[in-house]
Amino acid sequence: MTKKILGNIAHIVLGTFILSLSVELFIIPFNILSGGVAGIAVAMEPLFHINKTLLANCLTVSLFFVGWMFLGKEFALNTVLSSALYPVFTSWMSTWQAQLSIDPVLASFYSGLLGGIGIGLVMRTGASTGGMDIPPLVLSRLTGVKVATLVMITDALTVSLGVIAYDISSALVGLVSVFACGYAIDKVLSAGVGMNAKSVTIISDHWMEIRNEIDKQLRRGCTILQGKGGYHGDEKNVILCVVSGHQYTRLLEIIRKVDAGSFVITTDATDMHGEGFTYASPNL
Repeated sequence: MTKKILGNIAHIVLGTFILSLSVELFIIPFNILSGGVAGIAVAMEPLFHINKTLLANCLTVSLFFVGWMFLGKEFALNTVLSSALYPVFTSWMSTWQAQLSIDPVLASFYSGLLGGIGIGLVMRTGASTGGMDIPPLVLSRLTGVKVATLVMITDALTVSLGVIAYDISSALVGLVSVFACGYAIDKVLSAGVGMNAKSVTIISDHWMEIRNEIDKQLRRGCTILQGKGGYHGDEKNVILCVVSGHQYTRLLEIIRKVDAGSFVITTDATDMHGEGFTYASPNL
């Protein structure tokens, strides 16, 4: 348990640092309408003339209490570290006065990519960075829609606010950051849960031999389902097996060797939890 807690803390610290880096290195210097608290700060600065880093930090603290209210005490406890570190990191980084000489579109892309990686690392622990990812987490819990999708929608709405203070071209540049951020979050959240896995259903009269070879050669477990032929009504045992992407070809070779007349149905499996996917398993 201690190892897990330390691992979560490390993810939160690293994720918050990367997110802060994207804000102070790209978003604020280039006035990128990226969504999130930094994007709101950029959009509001010409209207209210409030320091962008200060405004972003104030929004972060405020949204922390919103998350506490709607997502519960446990969520708040998991979020407090990132919410406390974010203002510290951004305030410190704002003193660097680093100015990159790159195209604004590139700056927008890398701000979204870095920000998405940072947010995703924190979200993997069940926590939040304490910013504008809290509304998507609340909506995801209520609707079941993917968090990454809701982050993109929320950020797109935030970017639209910037049109008032800037112009449509600035908003379009900001959308590059929004999509890059959503993509990065999705990839980070799905990493290590078997994104390249295959779910294979095998119908064969030699199901016992196939099952034994899968266990022997691939070290994968199988589930035996009870089926009935639709034409003759014969009782059949059906094998359901999930294998990693690089094991799929070997599985097909096993099936062909044992029973070339087997009927095989394969689908992509995108979210597995258990031994061999989220837990360690040999021979992978």
